Amino acid sequence: MKGFTTRFAWSRDLYLLGLLTPAVAAVTLILSVPIVWLVRISLYPQNLPYGLSGWSAAHYIKALTDSLYFGSLARTTLYSVIVTVGTAIVSFPLGYAAARGRLRRWKMFFIVLPLALSLVVNIFGWIMILGQNGLLNSVLMGVHLLDQPKQFLFGVGTVLLVLGHTYVPFQILSIMSVVTQIDPMLEEASASLRGNRWTTFRRVIIPLARPGIAAGSTIVFILTVSSFIIPELIGGASVQMYAVLVFQQMMTVLNWPFGAALSLILLAVALGFARLFQAAARANEELNSAVAK
Repeated sequence: MKGFTTRFAWSRDLYLLGLLTPAVAAVTLILSVPIVWLVRISLYPQNLPYGLSGWSAAHYIKALTDSLYFGSLARTTLYSVIVTVGTAIVSFPLGYAAARGRLRRWKMFFIVLPLALSLVVNIFGWIMILGQNGLLNSVLMGVHLLDQPKQFLFGVGTVLLVLGHTYVPFQILSIMSVVTQIDPMLEEASASLRGNRWTTFRRVIIPLARPGIAAGSTIVFILTVSSFIIPELIGGASVQMYAVLVFQQMMTVLNWPFGAALSLILLAVALGFARLFQAAARANEELNSAVAK
């Protein structure tokens, strides 16, 4: 009987592996081939999209030593960290409230609803609100807080606001999915030990929900650090994020090798921070397991 169970388990594993292999191979091929080719393009010494030959790391050296590009990378990373931390702070109580109580499906609906809108529609909605002839200026002038229209667009704060608003649903959904799995009896046990709501929230809910925070932070950071349309339309020329420079090198200057080098550096930064978030969540899980033992 034991041998039959073992053979059945092996057969099921092989069956599942056979189902997954074509999809995994296709995704790996689709993702790996463009990245490998991008790496090869970035190592050409030329500054043109044609007549490419040879090997050189000059574009990487320029990207990491030129103050324009390295400064843009540093600012983009800082902006992405700010958006990630801000969305995590805002999203945690919202995700917790959405995971608890009644009407969970309606809460989920309103959280996902902004994602159903086109990104361009969302951006132009913000332009209509924050523009010189927009809703915000009309309200402020109507209550006599402004004498003349003020330009709220084309600033770092506005770009960060729109980025946070656009990507906060991903953070809420990640936190909500983890909080849903937390047994409410743990909160009742904390209350029975004379823990107030803040103590329960800080010492019980947040530690158990950190994997969701890490997952949401990873998604938000990667989307923010690679964002192009929002900085271009909301920030204009005054907010030069790294992805905008990549687009300019690829599509305007037509310096494909240098643009490829910039894009791979951005990819390395995004993957590095993603790894950092996951390592932090894993360290917290190990700490919780050690304390429990």
